[in-house]
Amino acid sequence: MNRPGGANVARLRVQVLTIFPDAVSAFLDVGVVGRARTAGLVELVVSDLRSAASDPHRSVDDAPFGGGPGMVLAPEPVFAAVEALRPPRPLLLLGPAGRRFDQRVAAELAEAGAFSLLCGRYEGVDERIASHLVDGELSLGDFVLAGGEVAALAVVEATVRLVPGVLGNDRSSVDESFADDLLEYPQYTRPASFRSLEVPPLLLTGDHAKIAAWRRAAALARTRERRPDLLARRGGLSPDEERLLAAHGYADPRPVTTVDPGSDLSHEERPAP
Repeated sequence: MNRPGGANVARLRVQVLTIFPDAVSAFLDVGVVGRARTAGLVELVVSDLRSAASDPHRSVDDAPFGGGPGMVLAPEPVFAAVEALRPPRPLLLLGPAGRRFDQRVAAELAEAGAFSLLCGRYEGVDERIASHLVDGELSLGDFVLAGGEVAALAVVEATVRLVPGVLGNDRSSVDESFADDLLEYPQYTRPASFRSLEVPPLLLTGDHAKIAAWRRAAALARTRERRPDLLARRGGLSPDEERLLAAHGYADPRPVTTVDPGSDLSHEERPAP
């Protein structure tokens, strides 16, 4: 299910192996990803895992040894499909035991230039697939899906967006959430006043340097409030960032613990706004 590319040389090759190729292909034909395919910036191949099944019903699953509910993706048809299709490596299984997928992983995959995704189904995959066929495993988070297709689509879109030329403005991927381990700054559009809710006046001035400083401060403040784990991962705020926040009126909302020298009891005070 290749889509013929344009004059561009594909900068990223991705192959998705799934038992629902039509559903996956339909999503990859629309939006940013679809435009990137049409322009030839990315080569996306969707392959049917049932292609190498040997029985009349094209079965790819079987009951688990030892009993238990559900069915398991069997090794024979999956190994056969991968060996026949020879998808680009690394081949990554979408499953709950994998490395947590985030923007850093997306950047790594985009930089690598090629990879493939194997969509699990049913109660899981035969362990021999996970341990002897694929090169690694990716997980979107600690929740359960019926299969790996939704996760694969998320991985593909997040990665394709990072390919140069895919977005209309290459700054978009730099300014978005999780770039530099920060959430994106708040966005506004017309009208400037809506139901008495006003756009920050500075954004209307046309002063690009001041707007950039405000956006940086707003991104830092939003991340500190909503995702302090991201700030911790990047080593906290630098002194310059602390000064930038203060200059734009973003006081640290965390309570400060103080102790009365004449008492054994501590109490909390909040910094002045």
